[in-house]
Amino acid sequence: MKSILFFLPHIQWASLLQQDLSRLLLAAALGGLIGLERELKRRPAGLRTHMFICFGAAMFTILSSELAGVFGSGDHTRIAAQIIPGIGFIGAGSILHARSGGVTGLTTAATIFVVASIGMACGGGFYLLAVFASVLIFLALRILGWMEQRFGLKTLVMNYSVMSEKPASDLVAEAHSIVEQQGKELRDLHLTHGEQEQELAFSVDATRHEHKQLMDALRRSDILKSFEVKAGVETE
Repeated sequence: MKSILFFLPHIQWASLLQQDLSRLLLAAALGGLIGLERELKRRPAGLRTHMFICFGAAMFTILSSELAGVFGSGDHTRIAAQIIPGIGFIGAGSILHARSGGVTGLTTAATIFVVASIGMACGGGFYLLAVFASVLIFLALRILGWMEQRFGLKTLVMNYSVMSEKPASDLVAEAHSIVEQQGKELRDLHLTHGEQEQELAFSVDATRHEHKQLMDALRRSDILKSFEVKAGVETE
C-alpha cells in the first residue's frame, strides 16, 4: 500500500476515500432496496444481485473518473460507458422462455438496467437523482404490481388437457373455435393418440378472468367438456 501511495502522492486519500465510500454505501443501499422488492416476489434476481449490480456500477463509474485523473489523460467515461452493454448481457440472462411459450423476467431485466443507472448516478455523485429514481422504481414495482393483481391485469399461461373419444380433427377444430371466440390463441398444441381416447393438450396466455371465461366455454362444449387445467408460468 505504501508503494502505491509513493507513486501517487498528489491524491488526497482521506477525502477521496470518504467521498467514494459514501457513494458506494449509498449505491449498495439503494440497490438493496429495489432488490428486496424482487426478493419478496421470489424473482430470479433478488436482493444480492441488485445490490451487487448497483455497487459494481458505482465502483466502475468512480474508477473510470479516478484512473483518468491519475494518469492525466484519457476519457473519464471510458470504463463507465462499458457498463451499459455489460448489463445488457445480465438482463438477457434473466429473461426465460417457457416451454409453453410464455416469457418471464422482463420486469426483472428492466429493474437490473435501471439499478445499474442508479449505481452510476451514485458513483458520479448525483445523490438526489439516485435516491429519487430508487424511490420511484420501488413504488412503481409495489403499487403497479398490486394494481395488476387487484384488477386482474397480469396474464398467466395455463395448460389445458382434454380427453375424448371423438376424432382428433374434431377436437382440434373445436378447440381452435372456442379459443378464437375468446379472442385468444392456442399455444404448444399436442395431440396424443391412445387405444380408445385422444388427448389434446394446449396452452393459453390470458388473465385469470379470461381463463375463467374460457373454462366455462369448454364446459359448454360436448366434445371438450372433460378437461383438466394446470397453472403454468405467470408472465412479468
